[in-house]
Amino acid sequence: MSAVRTVLMLWICVGSWVSTHGALVISRDTEVPMTTGTTKHIEKRSINDPEVEIQSVKLDCKVASRFAHTVMTTKALNKGSSSKEIFFEVDLPKTAFITNFSMEIEGKTYVGAVKEKEKAKKEYEKAVSSGQTAGLVKASGRKMEKFSVSVNIAALSPVIFTLTYEELLKRRLGNYEIMTRVKPKQLVQHFEIVADIYEPQGIAYLDAYGTFLTNELLPLVEKTVTDKKAHVSFSPTLDQQRTCPACDGTLIDGDFFIKYDVNRAESIGDIQIVNGYFVHHFAPADLARVPKNVVFVIDISTSMAGRKIIQTRDALQTILSDLHEDDYFALVLFDSIVETWRPSMTRATEENVMAAKEFVKRIHQRGWTNVNDALLTAVKMIESDTKNKLLPEKSVTMIILLTDGNPTKGETNRMTIQQNVRDAIDGSFSLFSLGFGYDLDYGFLDTMAKQNNGVARRIYEASDAPVQLQGFYDEVASPLLSDVRFKYPEKAVNSLTNNHFKQLFNGSEIVVAGQLTEYDVDNFLIEVSGQGVDDYMLQGKATALEWDDTFPEQEYIFGDFTERLWAYLTIEQLMEKKEKGSPEERANATAEALDLSLKYNFVTPLTSMVVTKPEDKENPYDVMIADKLTEEQRGRPQDQDTRRYHYTAAPTYFVDGDPHFIIEVPEMNDVLCFNIDERVGTIFNLVSDPVLGIVVNGQTIGDKKVDPGSKVNTYFGRFGIVHQALGIKLVVSTDGITAFLNKKTMKFLWSEPAVAKNEIMDLQVVKDRSLTVTLKDSVKFVIILHKVWHKHPYHQDYLGFYTIDSHLLSPRVHGLLGQFYHGIQFEVSNLRPGEDPEKPDATMDIKGHRLTVTRGWQRDFRRDVKNGEKESCWFVHNNGTGLIDGSHEDYVVSSLF
Repeated sequence: MSAVRTVLMLWICVGSWVSTHGALVISRDTEVPMTTGTTKHIEKRSINDPEVEIQSVKLDCKVASRFAHTVMTTKALNKGSSSKEIFFEVDLPKTAFITNFSMEIEGKTYVGAVKEKEKAKKEYEKAVSSGQTAGLVKASGRKMEKFSVSVNIAALSPVIFTLTYEELLKRRLGNYEIMTRVKPKQLVQHFEIVADIYEPQGIAYLDAYGTFLTNELLPLVEKTVTDKKAHVSFSPTLDQQRTCPACDGTLIDGDFFIKYDVNRAESIGDIQIVNGYFVHHFAPADLARVPKNVVFVIDISTSMAGRKIIQTRDALQTILSDLHEDDYFALVLFDSIVETWRPSMTRATEENVMAAKEFVKRIHQRGWTNVNDALLTAVKMIESDTKNKLLPEKSVTMIILLTDGNPTKGETNRMTIQQNVRDAIDGSFSLFSLGFGYDLDYGFLDTMAKQNNGVARRIYEASDAPVQLQGFYDEVASPLLSDVRFKYPEKAVNSLTNNHFKQLFNGSEIVVAGQLTEYDVDNFLIEVSGQGVDDYMLQGKATALEWDDTFPEQEYIFGDFTERLWAYLTIEQLMEKKEKGSPEERANATAEALDLSLKYNFVTPLTSMVVTKPEDKENPYDVMIADKLTEEQRGRPQDQDTRRYHYTAAPTYFVDGDPHFIIEVPEMNDVLCFNIDERVGTIFNLVSDPVLGIVVNGQTIGDKKVDPGSKVNTYFGRFGIVHQALGIKLVVSTDGITAFLNKKTMKFLWSEPAVAKNEIMDLQVVKDRSLTVTLKDSVKFVIILHKVWHKHPYHQDYLGFYTIDSHLLSPRVHGLLGQFYHGIQFEVSNLRPGEDPEKPDATMDIKGHRLTVTRGWQRDFRRDVKNGEKESCWFVHNNGTGLIDGSHEDYVVSSLF
């Protein structure tokens, strides 16, 4: 199902700060107790300041032949007596192209300009170098991108924000979906969601609902559906938005959905010809499904240990149950070696499916990641079975690859693997790539899928991962046609989008668009052919009709939609072509996509929208740039609680819990871990860099109470951080944070959010959650606070320590964590069952030692402080003996400094 998603969140940051020496900048929503008089008190304000009023919010969505044009308009008023900074944030679908953004301030309109990405960056180097530029678009969840901008508004002045974006709705599982996310965070005088849908084929059904709709709000959703038009609106009054009659809280907080489909018939589909461009939608009804031959290629390397392998087993159980009896299937497992369930593909009879399920139940993680040999094994199996006529003659063949890591065994050069797979498949069938999580090269999987007539999809590490896997399989489970070709009059059409498709699946739709060489076209002959259960061939004619003839009572409000739809689709396909053609074809595709992006004012991966804000004395070059993110660039989604700081994809080294040390080794796509058991109160050196003068020590604490005969659990309760060259000392405990900066002292409480910045250090406190310390031109540390119920009879609050950007430290860095910052080499062999069936043992050769290690998992609490995220690792026993240099006792020191 496709989605148009929009979020409104207005963050009102107010208040003023004064620094007598300009040495320290404090965030506007923070109160920081100071022991010196250099920085004056900062008044703490609520994020929803009553002096800033959101006067109106309107989301207006127009859909014509599946092409959606959305305009989001918000008006806010600063009712206060001083200027205030207002943030405008909108979540939009990651598949949409921003086409316009404007701010109207004091009667003047500031409009964003779409420019070539590289030229935009060069043109605004002055703003970049002055530190005034900032990115406007960031990843937001699985399917969203967050557009955000801030501007200072004078006292008693309004501001109007307008954002416009466009998208071609994709049909998935028989639906088109428009999803609007609204979070105004306060009552709005005029709030309105309006959607108008125009579908010449006729609207088969439409539904509208919201996650936040109460029984009182539900009747306010108005739906009017006629043959070819639908109107949906939701406009609650100020009182209807309230959580209770006397409350100022708002009920408008969640997602609003519109789902619909159009009428379909056994015909050539729907063709719209408007103003010299045509669009052809093809998804015929009542076609019989074609048997499929599917090889599941499943990664079972050690990085799949824990929840991933369990979820994969669960998903395969369901998927195997959904196979039709006339389908053929195979299972190929891979780690360092490749293992097939059976030597050839098997018909999906009840008996064979049951046997496959039993095999899947026994899948467990092991070894490294040999993607190349696994895929080539699957291709050879298909070739052999096809040559020996073991597969149905009229069937659709595909490979579905699931992996969570990068190639680490056998052929590891990604370009070589892509070429090997492309040569082996040779256009005969499709490859679909599913990337599990973020610790992989998504671009590698995406390109490989596109080169072989498939698509890539990211599977997010979450409790619903089996549902995600099942959902993707459902999209490709029922092929209807293969080798689908569209033929139009050669002399009448040019600039045609892709007109040859490897397959059509049930619940989906094929869209072709093009430009007409003759403006008035009558008897426009169309031919569609393909291979289904029977040979498929249809011919028909289309005639250019004025849009006003189809919808005489409605003016179409966003220009020539067929032309913009054609441009959108062409750019989308050119971006795919530039990933899989020859060097010359890639260059031509890039140039053409850039020209179209600029012509139609689309923000694509090749362009940027430059927003120049009103100048003032402090910020003469206040410029912001909105880029279009690719899936590879999106990284881990950030929720609202973590939006104040960013976690890099670089390796992370941390200690948390009882205490568990975690060492990520990205070049080997693996993780090492060990525990340290020592008496309560012991102080360990974690990081020591004699070149930069950086030292981090940590002191352990224990449980409040220990039962007789029980193990004493220890945790880190205090950290001392020193940067001798910069004159910085930090003491971080479960009670608070104290910073000593050149003989000045600052104190922070965990119960208050805070941001403190100067030229040598940044501190960011997220309330009751974390402290981020960024040292000038150097490393970043994140300390996590674990809050425990204060009346708990045994446990107490404790801390976790995480190192980010460790590569910025010198090669001489050492310590319990620091010794691993510049990499480590090891080999794992002789995988064998351990005491726990889910935790196999193995032999590890490392630092001249041969150790017995156990595959297990620890928890990374950066994104989920309460529960943590499981991270698979090789556990080194006996306080890390053989892994760490010397003994753990060698790292004991006498004080935090």
